[in-house]
Amino acid sequence: MSVEQNTDLIPLAVLGVTEDPNTDTRIVILRNDATADVLPIWMGQTEGAAIRHALEDLVPPRPTSHDLMASLAAHLEITVTRVVVTDVRHNTYFAAIHLSNGVERTVDARPSDAIALALRTGCPIYVTRDVLNKSGGDNVETWLSRIAPDVGGRPNGDTDTTPRRRTGTMNRTERA
Repeated sequence: MSVEQNTDLIPLAVLGVTEDPNTDTRIVILRNDATADVLPIWMGQTEGAAIRHALEDLVPPRPTSHDLMASLAAHLEITVTRVVVTDVRHNTYFAAIHLSNGVERTVDARPSDAIALALRTGCPIYVTRDVLNKSGGDNVETWLSRIAPDVGGRPNGDTDTTPRRRTGTMNRTERA
């Protein structure tokens, strides 16, 4: 069954990364454009910065771990086909990175790493319906509007929620 036919996988776009004012952690905001379902995932400052840098197309002077993973995959002719947020247990999310070089393989990952890699390789991001149901709530949108009016670095009042994505993969020569 293809990803598109799997009704248990819901496509998500990264709206942005915001700061949790209560815990000094970062929250990546994922959203399904068709249903407006929102999935917030808390992570550390470094992990949030890696996602934000990918969203803003920032190219560091030296490759980050996620840039290295994307470059290795490209040079070894391995395609990152998708990432999936697969589970949530005790407020901890789990993810899988799906790879293919003619043979499909799945690697367990933290959602922050999977999302950062997805943004660098341009692959789609999904969540299982079960995870979205467990993490959703009727007032997620209201809650988000209070703590994240500037999701993705947009100033207050900017209503453009178009997700920004890096295109393609980067390699060392593109950094010069």
